[in-house]
Amino acid sequence: MTVLEQPGSSRNKSSLAGPPPAWRPRVDPAPLLPDEEPYRVLGTAAAARLDSDLLTRLYAQLVRGRRYNAQATALTRQGRLAVYPSSTGQEACEVAAALALEERDWLFPSYRDTLAAVARGLDPVQALTLLRGDWHCGYDPHEHRIAPLCTPLATQLPHAVGLAHAARLKGDEVVALAMVGDGGTSEGDFHEALNFAALWQAPVVFLVQNNGFAISVPLAKQTAAPSLAHKAVGYGMPGRLVDGNDAPAMHEVLGEAVQRARRGGGPTLVEAVTYRIEAHTNADDATRYRTDAEVETWRAHDPIALLEHELADRGLLTDEFVATTRESAEQLAADLRERMHADPVLNPMDLFTHVFAEQTGQLRAQAAQLRAELDAEAAGHPEDAAGTAPAEEARP
Repeated sequence: MTVLEQPGSSRNKSSLAGPPPAWRPRVDPAPLLPDEEPYRVLGTAAAARLDSDLLTRLYAQLVRGRRYNAQATALTRQGRLAVYPSSTGQEACEVAAALALEERDWLFPSYRDTLAAVARGLDPVQALTLLRGDWHCGYDPHEHRIAPLCTPLATQLPHAVGLAHAARLKGDEVVALAMVGDGGTSEGDFHEALNFAALWQAPVVFLVQNNGFAISVPLAKQTAAPSLAHKAVGYGMPGRLVDGNDAPAMHEVLGEAVQRARRGGGPTLVEAVTYRIEAHTNADDATRYRTDAEVETWRAHDPIALLEHELADRGLLTDEFVATTRESAEQLAADLRERMHADPVLNPMDLFTHVFAEQTGQLRAQAAQLRAELDAEAAGHPEDAAGTAPAEEARP
């Protein structure tokens, strides 16, 4: 007897019965849905309630960030950086992410988020050390509470969830803010991170900077979802859609998400709609997949210009304030330029320093071989280094 032939089956009935009540969702999906349009503050009535000190602080950081991006891009042309993924046009996302966090919180950046790290207080030279090719990181993550810049797409997201979940288990009121691009939302790590974060109600904020392209692939060829923020509903967390070039709106939305996570409310997915003005990196030719007219349209929605309008309306955009802000930005650029033009003193043996807490046999053998080669080269007999690796078995 088949299932359909058992007594009470729906065979030969005019309509099939629905599934049992146990299928029903655990939460009402309506409160999780993002707004139909990106949330904005600048240019709306809500701007009147903004604190002037916050606006001037945001503006100063945006101007410094724009100058930092320009200087780092110039360093690639001068051969001082191997590569630089500019965040020009996305400065509001970067700055707001840094300012929304408290000192005890953690930032999990991607490779494009060096500005967020600098805005959080990291030395700009240390922030660029990875992109220079000197170190795998370049700074102490525990000292600054900034995870290493992540070059593989989205792999930092599960790490952020793990840290946040562990902090909550320990009773620490720590929030992790993980940054990722729109291309990273197509990775399996994105799914795994959001799924575990929602199940564990981990204190995490996911910030997706939707800058239009995953290198050369437009968003429309990555997803058919109404927005990336809508993806939050499938995991059981709120989704927020915000104008990523509106610095006060970004600061408000991220600040609310951070506080919600700290209170035990669980994770939030924030999609910031922004645009990458520069190419993907200095190795990319963006003219092959987008038009100059498109770029110019977004230049008219520049995050610095948007904030300048509000400051001017309040009488805060004085000549003195602008001059002081620009001078600070130029000092940052000059210091960065001077220090990056100095050749670093590197020790090849540092290759083995931070791979494992306890070196494997294979690493010890490789380190011994390199040491022998360096000693022989220093003595003027590089040929003597051949075959000097110890016979120790390479243990895993």
